[in-house]
Amino acid sequence: MIDQLFGSTFAIVSFLVGITIVVFVHEFGHFWVARRNGVRCHAFSIGFGPELFGYTDKLGTRWKFSLIPLGGYVKMFGEAETMQAVEGGATDGAKPEPRALTEEEKKVSFKYKTVGQRSAIAFAGPAANFLFTIVVFWITFMIYGQSITEPVIGQVQANSAAAAAGLMPDDRVLTVDHTAIERFEDIRSVIQLSTGAAMDVTIRRGGQEMTLSVTPRQTVTKDVFGNEAKAFLLGITSNGETHFKALNPAAALGASVQQTYDIVRTNLVAVGQMLTGRRGTEDLGGPIRIAKYTSQAAKAGAAEFVLMLAVISLSLGFMNLLPVPVLDGGHLLFYAIEAARRRPLSERAQEWGLRVGLALVLALMLFVTWNDIFRSS
Repeated sequence: MIDQLFGSTFAIVSFLVGITIVVFVHEFGHFWVARRNGVRCHAFSIGFGPELFGYTDKLGTRWKFSLIPLGGYVKMFGEAETMQAVEGGATDGAKPEPRALTEEEKKVSFKYKTVGQRSAIAFAGPAANFLFTIVVFWITFMIYGQSITEPVIGQVQANSAAAAAGLMPDDRVLTVDHTAIERFEDIRSVIQLSTGAAMDVTIRRGGQEMTLSVTPRQTVTKDVFGNEAKAFLLGITSNGETHFKALNPAAALGASVQQTYDIVRTNLVAVGQMLTGRRGTEDLGGPIRIAKYTSQAAKAGAAEFVLMLAVISLSLGFMNLLPVPVLDGGHLLFYAIEAARRRPLSERAQEWGLRVGLALVLALMLFVTWNDIFRSS
């Protein structure tokens, strides 16, 4: 059953390798900034549950792999416990008595750090994911250059939205929905956020500019790996005029930041459309879909696999910044409230917030897994 859902053993291995890398990047962001701020870290775990194997470094951090590979964590002194330590040395099975933290323990306790320090530690995980994505895109653009497909229409499909609007072959698309178009890929980026509403498309035809109103139509499409998905389309293809633009390190860095920004912006708009009911949730995917895509990318080659990891890393960072308790964004929300009130929320309020957040995250995981199973059936 598992093999059928994930596609193959190769898919499972690709998924585990991929998720290990992006989780390590995320958790190392938390770990590195925590250490820089003097917080003692008890454990750095890839996965949850019982430990499979690991080692303890000279500063007392246990680096380990755990049984359930869906995620990871950094356990910091004073992060989840109350503001107390416990007396050691009990040998009769009795529960150790709590005691006040010593001044030395307060210096390495997460809870005794300033709001700014705790916020930096919480933000560091998603930031590491974003940085990883930028670096991958940067290296790719420096080595291969940036693929540029001219925004010139090659064909207009019969009975399509573009045909109905009067678009023709050899039209150069200048703007779509008031967004400037420099590459044919930019057209796809704008259209994929469509909800079916009419949008203005400015073109250049025979030396003259004109603006046409186009209403995208929802169609079942296939990606480069053959996976089906519903999307709004104009019904046009490029004229095939493509070239790789060589980029120096500075230009490649700028392009990688821009591409990362474009993906984040697309995700933000899509989430907003889902929350307002203007977009369906069928495109939300979970572990099974990630496994499928990482497997397909790995089969296509090392470069494609690394680029897929960059996109997954970006998605992980984006998701963790959502203002939901349990996620990093939820912690940042608590810290923002604490900074505004000049005192933290009560432990009871935080506890209920975490319970609600956990319920939301678990519900989302069940929903996206159901989506994956439904699409795989």
